[in-house]
Amino acid sequence: MSKLNQVIYSNINDSNSWTIDEYLKQGGYSVWKDILADQENKNSNWIIEEVKKSGLRGRGGAGFPTGLKWSFMPNNDDQKYIVCNSDESEPGTCHDRDILKYNPHVLVEGMAIAAYAIGATVGYNYVRGEFMLECYPRIEAAVKEAYEAGLLGGNILESGVDFDLYNFLGAGAYICGEETGLLESLEGKQGKPRFKPPFPANFGLYGKPTTVNNTQTLASIPKIIENGSKWYSDFGTEKSPGTLIFSISGHINNPGNYELPLGLTFNEVIEIAGGILDERKLKAVIPGGSSTKVLPAKIIENCTMDYESLQSADSALGTGAMIIIAEDTCMVELLKRISRFYFAESCGQCTPCREGTGWLYRILDRITNGQGLSGDLSLLEDVAGRIEGNTICAFGDASAWPVQSFLKHYHHEFKYMIENKGKSVAAG
Repeated sequence: MSKLNQVIYSNINDSNSWTIDEYLKQGGYSVWKDILADQENKNSNWIIEEVKKSGLRGRGGAGFPTGLKWSFMPNNDDQKYIVCNSDESEPGTCHDRDILKYNPHVLVEGMAIAAYAIGATVGYNYVRGEFMLECYPRIEAAVKEAYEAGLLGGNILESGVDFDLYNFLGAGAYICGEETGLLESLEGKQGKPRFKPPFPANFGLYGKPTTVNNTQTLASIPKIIENGSKWYSDFGTEKSPGTLIFSISGHINNPGNYELPLGLTFNEVIEIAGGILDERKLKAVIPGGSSTKVLPAKIIENCTMDYESLQSADSALGTGAMIIIAEDTCMVELLKRISRFYFAESCGQCTPCREGTGWLYRILDRITNGQGLSGDLSLLEDVAGRIEGNTICAFGDASAWPVQSFLKHYHHEFKYMIENKGKSVAAG
């Protein structure tokens, strides 16, 4: 446990941690400077191999190996782009916000290193619109400071390397967290996901090769390169190496962000976060943001917090946003709130999602209002099944999985509410 908080959150408790002066005191930009000074040995292939060996997986939810993703970038003379997805909108997730607010320079340095590795000379950081008041000014200031220090721009530190970085403020659309929807928005279009293939590595921003990574992913790069791939892979498990920032919310005594090694048991993580609120009994957990499948206490208490364990339990680690649900919580009302979110956030491009999310919410709404029908539960399952796997992006799946998992584990609560005209089991 002595290695906790040394990858991304190493300096956030320091005064003015977001400034370049404090970042430099912590050894910031030393990795970037070393790469620029020793390009013969620390070339792009070396960096990509180090990231591959570290086992770093994308922290935006999909968990795809980062180094492998970088290697997909074609080796040609086309203009290439690195894009950071800071459009953190998954309910329950709030770690990227803290990186932008308290340690923005680690992201700037991580993007510069990633750009060098894939041969990109321009980068864009797409920031969630709701971050405009606190986070966006800090990442803007960090980019400005990096330019003033000669760490960004043309012929950086007389190395012959060019890299320009720009921040872009979104308009608060959840769908722009999907990488191709984000690229569409960056181009000034409606944020609607593209068909894949072609994938961004071949046809991305402005039709050019593009790599899109999450904020936490890119912020992990400087320490991985500084300390070596083995240092990072020694955290966590063999198949889920490294640390993850767990955003823990709900019925928990100390909600917040915790950078922890992957592979800790669920109970260890809960203990670190202070235990269940008011010593109540745990009922369930949504382990990786609202789009991941809910797990009852009896299942998740036997899980370790890593990709493989949660997948084997029929859920997912996702973004690491753990929503803790204590006893006496009405699961019908909770699912209705989740479904309302996905209904509101659908971009409307795909018919199953556009129409289906509305059906899911309206059925749940009438159940909670005491107007549920005997066939509503089978109808919910049918609608969710027709959405899942039938949309351009994973948003449709994200709206269907909560419905399917809540009905699977808490079917009796839905049935009770229908039979008792809106009365909840939790109400007694």
